[in-house]
Amino acid sequence: MFTVVSSNKTQRFYEQGLTLFANHKLKDGSRPGSKQISDFTKGFVDAVYAKLLIVENEDADGNIVKRERRRSANAAMTACKRAWFVGQRAQETKVPVINPFSRMGLKTRAPGQPKRETPTANWDDLVAFRIAAKKLGYGSVGTAALLTWEWLQREEHVFGAFEISHYQPKERPNSVRIVHPKNGEEAWWPLFDEIGEPLFPELMTELDAIKETIVSGLMFRRNHEHRRSRIPLPWITERKDLRYLRSVVKKIIAAAGIRTELSFTSFRHGGFTEGADSDLTDAELRAAARHRSTRQLPTYAKRTRKQLISASKKRRHERTKNNPSPFSE
Repeated sequence: MFTVVSSNKTQRFYEQGLTLFANHKLKDGSRPGSKQISDFTKGFVDAVYAKLLIVENEDADGNIVKRERRRSANAAMTACKRAWFVGQRAQETKVPVINPFSRMGLKTRAPGQPKRETPTANWDDLVAFRIAAKKLGYGSVGTAALLTWEWLQREEHVFGAFEISHYQPKERPNSVRIVHPKNGEEAWWPLFDEIGEPLFPELMTELDAIKETIVSGLMFRRNHEHRRSRIPLPWITERKDLRYLRSVVKKIIAAAGIRTELSFTSFRHGGFTEGADSDLTDAELRAAARHRSTRQLPTYAKRTRKQLISASKKRRHERTKNNPSPFSE
């Protein structure tokens, strides 16, 4: 079998998938990882996939219980498909052009199974989460939740790419720089409206406070008092792992007494929902949710700044029309 050199989360994804496929025990006692290239026919691959899809375990009473692990099996096939293409390009005389892992028609869920959607948080959920985060000593996680709600950023960006230097840099003190962690595309989000009023007063106040304590690097770190390390380490690991953060988020959610199925991503979805409920136009939603490449940045700043300001005002008006103090307990 081949190895695929990638990076961070993608590399881990490939390694786990390749390992699952390569180490599966076949009827003859051998494993796919020991087979020759010529053994990898479509029929062979389909047969292994069918075995990987179902796991058999024995319960406390000695009964065999079957369960499906479709996500892991699909991930294995995806990793193997990628590995085959990489191998074919590197060793075109040894690896056949026809990839037996391609066009397998993989389904993301079992037939008849409803599509799983990320639960969406509402504004009250966000307020409760932030209050609980502060009480538990995770104030910066509460700030991050407000950021992902306001600026519609994914958690891997908030905790893995958003740096101190991106917020009100000297060259653009009235803006924040948003950089997409996967493709490097960037956009500038205005922090003030046409007359100089802050568009995100609560969020900006909290980011200002963080900026006073951190000179450079990532904005959000493990700065809670009961941390193990004296140095505030990033929430995201060198391998781009956020599992520890997610466990903390679940702890905060439980303390807040809100729906246990919520996650950090739920607050981003809530921000999108608030935008739709605030009657944002399609252009305003696109401006708020999409990143633009560096080549398009000059025209993007001119063309969408007004849309971003308008969208931010509409959302704030919608949430504060019945409650002027958005974070009152």
